[in-house]
Amino acid sequence: MRFKDKIVWITGSGTGIGEGLTRAFAREGAKLILSSRTMEELGQVNDWCRQNNIDYMLLPYDMEKHNNYRELVDQVISRFGRIDVLVNNAGISQRALSHETDPEVIRKIFEINFFSAVQLTLCVLPYMLAGQGGSVAVTSSISGIFGFPQRSAYSASKHALSGFFETMGIELRSRNIFITLAYPGRIQTGISLNALQKDGSVWGRMDEGQKKGISVDDCARKYLNAIYKRKRSVYIGGKELLMVYFKRFVPWLFYRLVVRLDPNA
Repeated sequence: MRFKDKIVWITGSGTGIGEGLTRAFAREGAKLILSSRTMEELGQVNDWCRQNNIDYMLLPYDMEKHNNYRELVDQVISRFGRIDVLVNNAGISQRALSHETDPEVIRKIFEINFFSAVQLTLCVLPYMLAGQGGSVAVTSSISGIFGFPQRSAYSASKHALSGFFETMGIELRSRNIFITLAYPGRIQTGISLNALQKDGSVWGRMDEGQKKGISVDDCARKYLNAIYKRKRSVYIGGKELLMVYFKRFVPWLFYRLVVRLDPNA
């Protein structure tokens, strides 16, 4: 029960990695704030938490359109009095060539993946600092380490998350604020189903790589362990993680391989 009675806020908690994190933190004794775009998306985790007598709060909001994060934070503080862990997990992917993508689609991806996480964190941090500590976790992607075909805006937004939150982690570690960046590879989620095409329409297909990835519960377990151990970063996935090391140590091999990969496989 490593997180017993800790107040943990998870965005994108209705599906995928967020749903796995909800179960993982609940089993560790945490009290939860669960956010997703709509109440409907939170239906399954709501049922699970209710059946397992979890102390939790549902707080839906649309990350693309919401502009008053202080109001959300005030609701959490009113209910629980503090926030110990914030997991910025929510996000959206892309399936479109960079030169064909509508700029408004790029803007939307950044609004959801980057700006919403930054804004929410900046509103939560004063309470963590006043409480003399806390943890902020951010779900990036291995596409936040290297570029990948048909993911230009997605990859860019994840690179931006890494740059911002790595800097924040350096600045605030002496004040007992710990930042963990998670870099998942292929996880069995529906992220490809909701990915945006060049005109903003939904891709609507499950990529084969997602089907063959590790389970969300395995991912959540490794993610939670990294937060508990206050790791600065954690890579989660299977053999696709080799590309991270190829890019770092043998970049010529990385570039030879990445141009041959099927981006929708």
